[in-house]
This record gives sequence, C-alpha cells and structure tokens, in this order.
Amino acid sequence: MKTLFLISATALIAASPASGKGMKWMDAAGAGLPAGAQMAVVKGDPSKAADFVVQLKFPANYAVPPHHHPTDEVVRVVAGGPLAYGMGDKVNQASAGSLEKGYHITMQSGMNHWVVAPAGGATVQVSAMGPFQIIYVDPKDDPRTK
Repeated sequence: MKTLFLISATALIAASPASGKGMKWMDAAGAGLPAGAQMAVVKGDPSKAADFVVQLKFPANYAVPPHHHPTDEVVRVVAGGPLAYGMGDKVNQASAGSLEKGYHITMQSGMNHWVVAPAGGATVQVSAMGPFQIIYVDPKDDPRTK
C-alpha cells in the first residue's frame, strides 16, 4: 500500500496550488479516485503532513466506492449536487444522506464511507490534514491496482 501511495503522492506534488478561476485541473486517478474525476489543489500540498484543500469535479452518476482515510476530512459541495453519501462497507443509496450545495459533512478518520454524484455531477471541496491517502474497503475497487 505504501508504494501505491507514494506514486499517488507524486501526482499530487505535480499539482500547483490553485486559486479562483485559474485552478489547474488534472485527472484525479493519481490520487486514487476512480476514472472520470478531476482534481485541483486549492491550498497546501496533499502529499505533506500539513493542512490542504482540494476541489474534486465528479461527472454525472460518478461513485467513489466505500473507503476511509487516516485523518478527518471535511467535504463541502461547491457546485452541482446534491451529493449522496453514506457510511459503511457497501453502497446503499436507499439509506444515503444528501449533501446540498453550501453544506458540509466531516468524515471521521477510519470511518468507511462512499459518495455518489447526481445525474448533473458535482464539485466538492475537501479540507484535511495530509498526507492524503484513500484506503478502499475492497482492494479490488482501488483503481491504482488495475
């Protein structure tokens, strides 16, 4: 897992901090997200042990399978939405919460959770303490191993 993370961290280091309309968007697969998402670094360096902020663009009907992080993360919808989310080892949209634009939720460290973007997609902002790491409940869901 550490080797996979170091490869992901290299992709994150390559991103320069973003600000306003000049954000540099890149493929988020290097950070361990499934194909289709884009990421921009807003503040800090997600590969370092310090606070960081990134934005993630999720296309229509995009899903991040159940996973967790070693640190708390604050997830806020900044465009599109609502974002469906839930806790647990399986995606269960019947019991999903709904995160509307402008609202946020804190995903606690070690808590398995998942998200699904709506038909129109969503852009979320994630604030956390680095280094960023995503650990999938089912290793087969990890796009870095495919």
